[in-house]
Amino acid sequence: MARRSYAKFGNADYGIWYRFAAVLVKPVTTALVKPDWRGWEHIPKEGGFIAAVNHNSIIDPVIYAHWQYNSGRPPRILGKSSLFSIPFIGFMLRKTGQIPVFRESTDAAQAFRAAIDAVNNGQCVQFYPEGTLTRDPDLWPMTGKNGVARVALMTGAPVIPVAHWGAHEIIPPYGRAGYGKGKFNLFPRHRVTVAAGPAVDLSKYQGLELTAQVLNDATEDIMAAITAVLAEVRGEQPPAERYDMRKAARERAAAALAERRRAKGGPGDNDAEGTVR
Repeated sequence: MARRSYAKFGNADYGIWYRFAAVLVKPVTTALVKPDWRGWEHIPKEGGFIAAVNHNSIIDPVIYAHWQYNSGRPPRILGKSSLFSIPFIGFMLRKTGQIPVFRESTDAAQAFRAAIDAVNNGQCVQFYPEGTLTRDPDLWPMTGKNGVARVALMTGAPVIPVAHWGAHEIIPPYGRAGYGKGKFNLFPRHRVTVAAGPAVDLSKYQGLELTAQVLNDATEDIMAAITAVLAEVRGEQPPAERYDMRKAARERAAAALAERRRAKGGPGDNDAEGTVR
């Protein structure tokens, strides 16, 4: 697929420093990846929009950025604030207009405001709605956090679902490389697909009060769209129930409590008096 003309999207944030970053990064990704880029026809040619992307390898942001840059609409990516303190990397992230996310701090809202401003200024802002690498055993998208839906509904900008697949073969998440493989499998080059789908239809939520239920429902619509794109890429059927980290944590805590009670000789999880609620 032909690359769009970068010059048509001459935003100041995507000037010489962004081009310099591309010169540094693209040869690295090209050396590691056999790219299978799909779906650029769904990327808006102008105006602000949100790219909502699944996450299953720590190198996803680099590969996604390569794909998005080549589409003609370079992204502003929300990244962990700690990355911005790394020498040179932090410098380049700031110069290319990336957005630091300060988790669990008084500065946490800055990323939210910066994302809204960037979208309203006609830029592409990328979210990983899951907030972290997926914990789903088969690497399907988990439940999402509602920040992406909030920005979408507050700005009215389109949300483009984007699916990664293949980067987990290069650097598996959480050391799940499998027997006979190391933590890093750099060679031979792995085929990695990045694909976009049609904008998510959020029209039924426009004009509604942004209650928790509205945001959660809109978020699930976004996650369902990402999952649908990934299912097409993988040629597989996704699970009927989405993995929920909070639910899984509650279940682990309940199981641990039941095990401690059994170890002490008390009623277990299956005993009427010891049922964990």
